[in-house]
Amino acid sequence: MKLNSRRLLKKYPWLVLPVFALILLGQWKQPVQSSHASADFQNCQVNSVYDGDTMRVTCDTEKHKVRLYCIDTPEMQQKPWGLESRDALRAITPKRVNLLKHDKDRYGRIVAEVFAGDMNLNLQMVKQGQAAVYARYCKDDVYFEAEKLARQQALGIWSREGLQQTPWQWRKQKKQ
Repeated sequence: MKLNSRRLLKKYPWLVLPVFALILLGQWKQPVQSSHASADFQNCQVNSVYDGDTMRVTCDTEKHKVRLYCIDTPEMQQKPWGLESRDALRAITPKRVNLLKHDKDRYGRIVAEVFAGDMNLNLQMVKQGQAAVYARYCKDDVYFEAEKLARQQALGIWSREGLQQTPWQWRKQKKQ
């Protein structure tokens, strides 16, 4: 169905003034194109950073384990890469963060993007070369672009070839 503004104006002329007033007063907002526009952020206290893609937080009075959305970092046993990723996340994580929940994983962890002010910590880990994009669980192009730049600049895990670049393959190989 095509919206015909002239027909609407003829049929409902009394709508013109209220709509115009709302526009002038800034109360009429166009929808924002961001996928996070209507997102529900939750403010939480960080209790600990376990590794480069997992932290424990308290939101209100509830404790949660959070898995960072879209990224995968070397496991702690992948020395020195796991320690470096964990330390990088610790360095950029303040005492309080905002979570943008995406899902829950099979272990019951909240899968979320974690923000410190305007900084997306998940994305920052990728930009620093401390995390790979977990393509199986990520559909956001901004992460893939950040990884491409980190690879080109040979940052962090991209400074030397190895399984630290694909933690999911390292875990699979370890199980065999």
